[in-house]
Amino acid sequence: MSLSSTARRCVFAVAAALALSSAALAQSFPTKTVSLMVPYPAGGASDFLARQIQTEYQKQLGQPIIVENLGGVSGALGTQKVLNAPADGHSQVLVTPIEAMLAPFSMAAVKYKPEDLKLATLIANTPIVLIARKDIPANSIEELIVWAKGRTVSYGSVGPGSLYHLLGEKLSAKTGMEMLHVPYKGGSQLITDVAGGQLDVAFFALAGPVPGMLKDNRVRAIGVTTIQPLPAWPDLKPLAQSKQLTDFVFDIWAGIAVPRSTPDAVTQRINQAVVEVLKIPAVRRNVEESGATVAKPMSSQQLDDYYAAATAEYRQLFKSIKLQPQ
Repeated sequence: MSLSSTARRCVFAVAAALALSSAALAQSFPTKTVSLMVPYPAGGASDFLARQIQTEYQKQLGQPIIVENLGGVSGALGTQKVLNAPADGHSQVLVTPIEAMLAPFSMAAVKYKPEDLKLATLIANTPIVLIARKDIPANSIEELIVWAKGRTVSYGSVGPGSLYHLLGEKLSAKTGMEMLHVPYKGGSQLITDVAGGQLDVAFFALAGPVPGMLKDNRVRAIGVTTIQPLPAWPDLKPLAQSKQLTDFVFDIWAGIAVPRSTPDAVTQRINQAVVEVLKIPAVRRNVEESGATVAKPMSSQQLDDYYAAATAEYRQLFKSIKLQPQ
């Protein structure tokens, strides 16, 4: 059955009105202060990235941006606060796979699903490094395994079910090291305790304060989770070069997410603003000097596809460790 000419005109009118409404929404957003949630205490890698873009991001949006820190539940507490807020773009969260995917996979107390979030933009990709307290006599994974014989090695993470937790479990399973998980509310205290000798090892993003701590010899680097050595850190050996860890290849992306029902026009505006911020030489330099790589611009569809693929990847990682939700 075909539409009458009158019906067709009505459909076109509605479509045109929606298009105009979407364009108007993009132009009007934001209308007030924007909250950029960092779901950890201040001082960690996510907080570092948020503060690197904050000044220029608010210039792009034309409204103040407040960086809010709320740690707990492997980043889920702050993420849930954003999901509970109106889906109008004024409440955003700086996410990694830890909060977006692994927390809901691994913790029964977390009530949201990865699909409840929409990735509005990417900021950076960061390699992950295995660090150790400086008095452990090991500079490689092979030397760490030898040192660990007969010991229980304590390792920290930013919470149960976080990527750093899963990597510790995977490392234990692959190498046979006996390892004790010590969860923290955020990364700042975690790496402080490694530097202070209260914690043996930890996986952590090679960004924020970690590069400086490595250069100052406050912590020891065991290896990175890349396939090839990093140009900026040629002496850091990839863990995947070890015969026991050939599939130990991971990085961690960071981006800004909003509730899934946020209008597309708003998420596109967020994406455009951050892409412009990341073109600024000083911002790029600060991000890259921290050890991260500035993310390549993506369209909304590419971001949706990227997020869906990452969700599938981390769901499989969680299953491979055979952890039960806690």
